[in-house]
Amino acid sequence: MPIFTPIRQHEFVAAVHILAAKLVEDTEWKPDYIIGIGRGGLVPAVFLSHAIGLPTLSVDYSSQVKDFADEPLVKLAARTRGGERLLFVDDINDSGRTITHLRRALAAAGAVEGSVRFAMLIDNVSSAERIEYCARTIDRAVTKDWFVFPWEAVAPDAAIAEDAAEVPERTA
Repeated sequence: MPIFTPIRQHEFVAAVHILAAKLVEDTEWKPDYIIGIGRGGLVPAVFLSHAIGLPTLSVDYSSQVKDFADEPLVKLAARTRGGERLLFVDDINDSGRTITHLRRALAAAGAVEGSVRFAMLIDNVSSAERIEYCARTIDRAVTKDWFVFPWEAVAPDAAIAEDAAEVPERTA
């Protein structure tokens, strides 16, 4: 049985402020858009958008509906060819599977190298993918908690447990 660790609203807001500060400190790279990765990255992207004053777009990767996942990536890749920079935001870089998919799809669609970066509330240092910005790091080899973010906390306990059970090696 996994350990369910709630991320309280004030902790979430503090993490957004950490990400915002890191983006402001990075004088070498500034995004034009913040892209929320559905589903877990939508709320953090909106909060970060307000914190740094940039528009938010979204890609609904979790739904697996191509019209709302892969097709927008083609459009976003085209924007990079016009010189725009995109910051993708999600709640956690756990295995890296989502980031791998997004990077490959964007590259296949012709995204300009260096025009896309990733920001996460929590970054797993054992992930297959590295990211540019995070508010907090964990190591899944040590930390097996299933983090329950404020927007997930409204789900029934059974749904949260089901999500955690999808990849049991993360929490076992």
